[in-house]
Amino acid sequence: MSLVHISSKEQFSSLLTSSTIVVTDFYADWCGPCKAIAPMYEQLANQLSRPNQITFTKVNVDQQQDIARTYGVTAMPTFIMFKRGRPVSTIRGADPNKLSEAVRKLATEANNMEAEGGEESAGAEGASGWIGAGLPRGYKDVTDQVSVKGLDLLNRDSERGSAGVLFDQSKPSALAGKGKEKQADWVESDTDEQLMLYIPFDARIKVHSLHITSLPPTTAGEDEDEDELPMRPRTLRLYTNRSTVLGFDEAEDMEPTQIANIAAEDWDRKTGTAKVELRFVKFQAVTSLVVFFVDGDGEREKIRVDRIRVIGEAGEKRELGKLEKIGDEAGE
Repeated sequence: MSLVHISSKEQFSSLLTSSTIVVTDFYADWCGPCKAIAPMYEQLANQLSRPNQITFTKVNVDQQQDIARTYGVTAMPTFIMFKRGRPVSTIRGADPNKLSEAVRKLATEANNMEAEGGEESAGAEGASGWIGAGLPRGYKDVTDQVSVKGLDLLNRDSERGSAGVLFDQSKPSALAGKGKEKQADWVESDTDEQLMLYIPFDARIKVHSLHITSLPPTTAGEDEDEDELPMRPRTLRLYTNRSTVLGFDEAEDMEPTQIANIAAEDWDRKTGTAKVELRFVKFQAVTSLVVFFVDGDGEREKIRVDRIRVIGEAGEKRELGKLEKIGDEAGE
């Protein structure tokens, strides 16, 4: 079916990540103009839909009020077009000519991007560096607030990259094509699948989400064993505002700020990136994060992480020195 009917906020966020362009019809069952333009919108969807390139969706504003509120939808129908997760065009009202013109223009752009190698849909390098997933409205990449000198990473394989490579602004070398992958361009765990990462920030920030990029090889090389290939991470335990990295036993015994799980379908097939959305109210004045990668998505012994991006809002600069601990209880 060409039209995707949105049933949850999570489904919509996933589509904004996995499809280069998303066209959304915000409608209501009681809206006459919505019903009048619906056949024409469905015809556009049948003609122009392309897997992971251009996706047509419908959002019932009465059933998905959070989504409608997020994008400021107050009149029906409203059509919003997204490119790489960001709204680029809005049409209010049932104007078939405007809608057709705007959608066909975006479809042409999607075709051109695919013909040029799909660079924009497979991650892009801009002023702030490489981004592997679309940014939510109102938030930005605040990875430049990471205090790289203060990073700490436990149980890493010393033959791979160090913690700093996770926040490198360049595109992961694994996306450059076969034979161009740099051995120190990612992080792998060592004795088992667990990693403990300490991330201090130069400012108090609000963290909306994390973008985790993991690009493990699908086949072993000549001198490698299939069982030794790394996995993608699956379970993350997050702790805020710690002054130092946590030990593995300490983290197991401590209540995390949030536990996040990454499902197989959360990974973008082109960029190898998953968006980990956080309970925003718990990540409002963050001076440091501890990310405990608990396990991987299979039965092997190692996990691999290529890049991490921190998405949110930057706040006031923090004075250099010892990190502040906010809250009296462990894990706060």
